[in-house]
Amino acid sequence: MTPTPSLRPPPHSRLRPPPSRQAPSVLRSLLLVLGLFAGVLAFVALALLAGMLLFAGTAEADIRADTRTYARSDSAAAAPAVSSASAPRLVTLYQGATDSAVALGVTPIGVVDAWMEKPTYRYLREALDGVEHVGLETQPNLEKVAWLDPDVIVATRFRHERVRPLLEQIAPTRFSSTVSDFKASLTMVAAATGREDRAEQLLACWDDRIADLRAKISTALGDAWPQKAAVVRFKSDHVRLYSSGFAGSILEELGFRQPDAAADQGWGMKLTSEENIPALDADVIFVLLENDPAIHDTYRHWTAHPLWQRLTATQAGRVYEVDTVNWIMGGGILAANAMLDDLYRHYGLSPQALSPSCALGEAPSAVEEPSAIGEPSAIKEPSATTDEGAA
Repeated sequence: MTPTPSLRPPPHSRLRPPPSRQAPSVLRSLLLVLGLFAGVLAFVALALLAGMLLFAGTAEADIRADTRTYARSDSAAAAPAVSSASAPRLVTLYQGATDSAVALGVTPIGVVDAWMEKPTYRYLREALDGVEHVGLETQPNLEKVAWLDPDVIVATRFRHERVRPLLEQIAPTRFSSTVSDFKASLTMVAAATGREDRAEQLLACWDDRIADLRAKISTALGDAWPQKAAVVRFKSDHVRLYSSGFAGSILEELGFRQPDAAADQGWGMKLTSEENIPALDADVIFVLLENDPAIHDTYRHWTAHPLWQRLTATQAGRVYEVDTVNWIMGGGILAANAMLDDLYRHYGLSPQALSPSCALGEAPSAVEEPSAIGEPSAIKEPSATTDEGAA
């Protein structure tokens, strides 16, 4: 008979502990691993933070060391002092400032595109050969301006007031209040580049030319002086009669008077119908044209009208086609002197001989027709975004 197995464990056998008693040991190991991992992460984070703070401190120190101290300024305020013997890195953001810089013997490192004869007016091309362009006068490329790393920027509140804070972060910036006052532009650029003496010399030469031309016109015309002068710009669908601005201020300085219809009209008048031709009546009419077939069609159509034939200037044979760049687009003292040259020529007068000190810079010439430009939208008056140049 087989013996019955005993249910009692052998005397030396040990029961294994239940699995639940091993959990605290495993959990402790897991927490230990997680703690070590968190410690490593914290150490790496602290190291990165310390590196960033060190880099920021170094960068701030570099920036402070390179920071230029300057005053926010308009044309009459103080500008950064620049030695006249140095060559400041100048960026000009409107045409009159570019013209002024060339007249002063300063070659900018950056300029805006011309309104006509793009990209640069012909009379400035030789002086500005190889100079970088930084976009339109109404919308300069600020990223490119910053890339050029200028020492000073010359702009105008009329067109650039909205980007003034950004310009002043790039470099010390001077702002003119208008684009049509070439004397203010010259003085401002001279102050920004340390060439005040040269500006005074050029303005003295200007005063001499004005006095000479005024005296010669007065003598030539006798009792017919002073004359009423109309500056008339033909466009494809309308005509503009200017009474102020660049050309208007020069004619006024010479002693010309405005047409009766242009008095108290601000910048001037916009005429859309041939019925308005009598508003152009003056002793002399200076016509501004562009190399655009539509504009020339408008000119031919208006000048063939019977009302045009009755104008005082037409009957006296004093309707002169003049260079648009010289008269309203150039906006600087070189263009202004070219405008005087036009007046000497049209009145059959001999220009005053210039001294060598007055001959710096190449003045514009009127030997070629200006190229076409895009048509602006209809306007009631010149704005900061239209192609009025310095009108």
